[in-house]
Order: sequence, then C-alpha cells, then structure tokens
Amino acid sequence: MLDNYSRNVRIVEVGPRDGLQNEKRVLSTADKFRLITKLVGCGIKHIETTSFVRAPRIPQLADAEDLFVLINRSLLCEGVHFSALVPNLKGLEAAINVNVKEIAVFTATSEAFNLKNINATIDESLQRISSVCIGAKKKEMKIRGYVSTAFGCPYGGDASVASIIKISRELFDMGAYEVSIGDTIGTATPGKVVEVVRVLKDNFPLEKIAMHFHDTGKMAISNTLAAFEEGITVFDSSVGGLGGCPYAQGATGNVASEHLLSLFDSLGVETGISLNELRETASWIRHLLRGERETVSSR
Repeated sequence: MLDNYSRNVRIVEVGPRDGLQNEKRVLSTADKFRLITKLVGCGIKHIETTSFVRAPRIPQLADAEDLFVLINRSLLCEGVHFSALVPNLKGLEAAINVNVKEIAVFTATSEAFNLKNINATIDESLQRISSVCIGAKKKEMKIRGYVSTAFGCPYGGDASVASIIKISRELFDMGAYEVSIGDTIGTATPGKVVEVVRVLKDNFPLEKIAMHFHDTGKMAISNTLAAFEEGITVFDSSVGGLGGCPYAQGATGNVASEHLLSLFDSLGVETGISLNELRETASWIRHLLRGERETVSSR
C-alpha cells in the first residue's frame, strides 16, 4: 500500500514551542537557542520556535522576541524555515518587529476549549485570526493554520468531521498555505484518522494538510502510519516527546520526533533528517530539563 504514495515526508518540529510551553521548567533563551541549533544540525527544515503570547499566560515562552533576535543574527540558512505562533494583533506586531517570516494561527473545533484556551468562541477566534492574517499578508508572511481538538476535547467531547472541514476551509480562505489537524488530547485511533483524512481528501488537496498527534493513548505512531497510508505526508512532532497542552489536563506530549523518524526510516521514506543526531538531541533536552528540575526540587 505504501508504494502508492510519496516516498518523501516533511516533519515540522514543534518542540521549542508546543513542547516547551508545557514543561514546568522555564529554559533560558540561550538553552532554547542551543536546542533550535541542534535541531537544524539534525537536518530539520521546519521548526516552530516560540509563541508571541502574553508572558503571564505562558511564561515558558516569554522571551520570544529575544529568541528570534538570536535566530536572525546567527542561525538563518538556506532552506530552513523558522515560524512562531501568533494569537492576536499584538503578537503579530511583536513578530513583525523581529522579522518573523512565517506565523501560525490556531483555533479549535470546541467552543469550550476555545473559551478555556483563548477566552473566545470559535467565531470570535476566527475574527481575530482574520485580522492577523490580513496584517501578515501585508508583510508577505507565510501563514500556517492549526485546528485543535479535531479528535476530541477535554471539555466538550468528540468533534464532528463537518466542523473540522468548515474551520479548515476558513483558514485556507484567510491565506493559510497549510492546515495542521490536531489530536490535542491524544485520543485519536487509526480508524478515526482514516475517516477524517478521507473526508479531508474530498475537500482539500492533501499536500496542504498536516497531522499533529499527541501520544496520550500511545497510539500516535499507529495514527501516523494510518494517515500516511491515506496520503498525508506532513507531520508535526516534538523532539523527546516534550509538551502537551496547558489547557488539556492529562494530555501527554506530542509524538516524539525521533519515534516518528524511526518509523519513516524503517519504511524507506526520505525525510532528510539524521535519526542518530535527533536521538542525541532528544536525550540532551530531556537530560537538561530533568537535571534542572532535580536542581530546583533539591533546594
């Protein structure tokens, strides 16, 4: 079955943003920059680095501007894309000030989740996103969209496939070049993934769709394979399996980038990423976070 599909896959590394935002320890800007540098050294070409969000909401990412100054000064290289999550116009202004070239915008299929996460209904969140996208397009910034809680919500139950399609279409209409479909709480199953991807395929070119799996139920790799067999070739992941979601209690981390890469290497699928170097980076960041936590807890 796999021979029917592309032998190339693009991995979008979200560890520096989606991973670190839910780690208890706040890393220094220098350590975040070291992590991103290591990821580039592994061969990763698409890295979501941070979020331009108010510091009290996610203090782990309060240094977004400082981090991007370092990236722009020392890390820009041909073919590598550094993006940042932008929740509103104020965040967009900050991103523009430090020369961010690509942003991500997000909403959810769940009213309850949106209200908990960004204090807005779905419609209100789409209005905010529309304003952000208008401003971003004026600056010729690339836009990537996220649809969260596509396979379940900690507050509102399962999402309808119709709502996933509706929200995805709105994000494309606003200018997103790609939309990532998120299993925010890690409850997706291969059967549900196949169902959702087949409906997506009927509505959009699959090369514009990415999948974003969390591993709460230890099904992320199985779900990835199911999506790949249906034609998805872009997947989000987080080095070391870092992260989760600050507003989805009990949700464990994103699928580990090194596990995702191991799957595709075993299938002979080209990613351009070194598995050995990625494993070393995963070990380094886990050790750094664990070591700092132990230091803090022993005081």
